[in-house]
Amino acid sequence: MLLMCAVIFGFMWLNSPSEAERAEMQRQQDSIARVQKEAKTKAASATIDMLNVDEVNQLKNVLAQMKADSTGQQAIIDREGVKVSLAGNDLTGTIALADTTLNFDEVLSSTSANPVLHNQAVAAVKKAMDSYLKNGSFANFLSGTEQIVKLQNDSLLVEVSTKGGVISRASLKAYKAFNAPMVEVFTPGENNYSFTLSNNTQRFETKDFYFTPEQVTDTSVVMSLDLGGGAKWSLRYSLEPKSYMVRMAMEQTGMQSIIPLNINSVDFNWHQKMARHEEGKMFEERNSAIYYKYYGDGDVEYTKESGDDEKDIKDKLKWISTKNQFFSAVLIADSLFSGAQLTSKEMQKGTEEYQKYLKDMTIRTSIPYASDKASPAAFYFYLGPNRYHTLSVMDKFSPGEDLKLTKLIPLGWKLFRWINTGVIIPVFNWLGKFISNYGIIILLLTILIKLVLSPLTFKSYMSQAKMRILAPDVAAINEQYPNQEDAMKRQQKTMELYSLAGASPFGGCLPMLLQMPILIAMFTFFPSCIELRGQSFLWANDLSAPDKIVEWTGQIPFITNYFGNHISLFCLLMTVTNIIYTYLTMQSQSQQNAMPGMKWMMYLMPIMFLVFFNNYASGLSYYYFISLLITIAQTYLCRLFVSEDKVRAQIAENRKKPKKKSGFMARLEEAQRQQQAMLREQEKRKGGKSKARR
Repeated sequence: MLLMCAVIFGFMWLNSPSEAERAEMQRQQDSIARVQKEAKTKAASATIDMLNVDEVNQLKNVLAQMKADSTGQQAIIDREGVKVSLAGNDLTGTIALADTTLNFDEVLSSTSANPVLHNQAVAAVKKAMDSYLKNGSFANFLSGTEQIVKLQNDSLLVEVSTKGGVISRASLKAYKAFNAPMVEVFTPGENNYSFTLSNNTQRFETKDFYFTPEQVTDTSVVMSLDLGGGAKWSLRYSLEPKSYMVRMAMEQTGMQSIIPLNINSVDFNWHQKMARHEEGKMFEERNSAIYYKYYGDGDVEYTKESGDDEKDIKDKLKWISTKNQFFSAVLIADSLFSGAQLTSKEMQKGTEEYQKYLKDMTIRTSIPYASDKASPAAFYFYLGPNRYHTLSVMDKFSPGEDLKLTKLIPLGWKLFRWINTGVIIPVFNWLGKFISNYGIIILLLTILIKLVLSPLTFKSYMSQAKMRILAPDVAAINEQYPNQEDAMKRQQKTMELYSLAGASPFGGCLPMLLQMPILIAMFTFFPSCIELRGQSFLWANDLSAPDKIVEWTGQIPFITNYFGNHISLFCLLMTVTNIIYTYLTMQSQSQQNAMPGMKWMMYLMPIMFLVFFNNYASGLSYYYFISLLITIAQTYLCRLFVSEDKVRAQIAENRKKPKKKSGFMARLEEAQRQQQAMLREQEKRKGGKSKARR
């Protein structure tokens, strides 16, 4: 592998262009780009675009209508860099382009010193005018000044923007980010959602409109669009007390004049750039996805957590969520979502956004709607932590339906999840009532688990001791039946020996196998336990993140994706302890029948664990480290209190007693007897055929 890599990299290096060749290639590309730009400029300057009389009059009519519907202020079109107002019968204003600003008089002129800029300004005016014409009754709300209304309770602080009437910021008071005093689930520019209202000819995007805040209190606000003629469309936001829930209700009056009754659905589009909250981006990114629950008794599913993913869901949904490692934004419908198109994309490496964000997520769905209903749709936004106790309370928030919000916390498959939710989390929370240091809680939790599993540990040790004592007898049987044709007899005699001595080659494996579900359950519990977030212990500043003692900036090929660019001390201690435990285990087992190379494989496993666990939560490595230390102590205690002489005496006593064969052993011996009979019959037939030939 190393030689192959060396050859490939050497070939790439030898065939890479020189500095002079790269400079020449860049010069040619710049020359081509310059010629293309000059050609475009020449083509653009050949003609001068103009606003015709009909377009000018149409623009005046739009402004006149807006002025008639306004509250007395001068109407103005303010969109796409275009700011135009109507003074008497004259249009005045400016058009802001990338490099300059033109007066509206210059756009109306048939002569221009710079035809390219003139044509760009005309195109901007036409585009802005089209937006106002397409929005009909809503056109009056395309211009305005953004205002922010703050709502808060004991847990949550949200900002609602009049631009689009959306929640633009959500801050969690009880949680700190690695680079900010509060965790912000999203901030302005990162989160945007919009309802698409439509009639038979037009579509209205609420994100384009400036709402008017009404009925403002510390915990509620109504964002309204007064469309005139008795028509009004609003979004009411209210915070639930001492909760991470925000109620969002659609309210309306007189909308039948704008949206016909044959329109029975409203589209909802939600776009979010998911921001980082943890210092360890790699693991947080692996736990970010769009989660969703099917309507009724349906299960919870999600998009891929690594790589890009798209899903087109046709079935009804109850809620949709943008979820990262420890925090989620969940939109829960009072009724349902009619399917959804979900897109999750990773940020491009090497960009500025890559360091700031985890994923780029887009959700497109629709909801039932009727223009003659006062409140056609309502939702709850859950903007809070992925904490099991909090989410389990929210699961019963919708009467008659289990929301299954706890599925936002990845606790493993059914068996492992049951162990976590039924045993580990209750014990962990119970210990947390009396102890504030989570390092001590993990220590006590580990001791409790090892005490519960100690009978299995003792049984495993006793089985290993018996197998070690019986090793000379097994070797004698192997010497007595060395040939391959005696394999069945050799196995039968070995099993008889184990049966008489009360030993089993699987006696040491079974207790370990029964402990595996708990080990795997803990593997999923610690990285998802938000209670450990920001909690320090000894040298670890955060038990939910790696405890880095050495860091570097370089990348190790094939390893950095798992190992990271640091060394975690708890993971290193776990690895050293694991090697010591492996050595003790190998010493306590018979090595006569060990496979060649197995010894080195056993020592290689702890090194592999170092690679894969180095980037995990330090609380997990700390747990495994303590667990291994206790296991080593249990091994020495077993050796201290369990005399091998007594075990030999017990085996000898078992041999003297007549031992009834179990049903399994009887069936095994019968199968062996029948197989031996078949082999003898086959040999007999072969011998007969040989005589016949002779």
